[in-house]
Amino acid sequence: MSTAGKILPHYTYDDYCQWEGHWEVLEGIPYAMSPVPGPRHQFISGNIFREFSLSLKTSNCSCKSYMPLDYVVKDDTIVQPDFLVVCKEINKKFLDFTPSLVAEILSPATSLKDRNNKFNIYEAQKIPYYLIVDFDTKDAEIYHLKENGKYALEIFSPESPYTFQLDSDCSIDVILNNIWE
Repeated sequence: MSTAGKILPHYTYDDYCQWEGHWEVLEGIPYAMSPVPGPRHQFISGNIFREFSLSLKTSNCSCKSYMPLDYVVKDDTIVQPDFLVVCKEINKKFLDFTPSLVAEILSPATSLKDRNNKFNIYEAQKIPYYLIVDFDTKDAEIYHLKENGKYALEIFSPESPYTFQLDSDCSIDVILNNIWE
């Protein structure tokens, strides 16, 4: 075993609960989520929440939208997506089951992690939709989980409603261009 393998710590949810600040843990490795996201990130995040929340409210389905929330994938993997849609009741102080949709807003510090590490985690967890938002290019990518268990990039018009089938009794239409306003 290499020296690095002997000294690298491996963190779990119990460790995570003791830390100050905002963190994520991916396969035992901590990632600082500081500083707090900037104004553009916060603005887009609020708009995503608004658009999905309004669509969920008018659909009368039981799904709910959440801003960053601890999603404990497994004991050594805790993520905080920028936005989530959950269609079951959360009975703990964290989410420990698969949400119906997650969204990440890219930043220079998180882009590589969001497009690779988190993409693979979300796909492995079989999250039906992964939305990647880039406020620099005003682009939103929708990855939809297919029957083969792999994400496929959806082709859609951002000016037209996109239908998200969140669970068997919840389907919503969202115009993603509205998140830039």
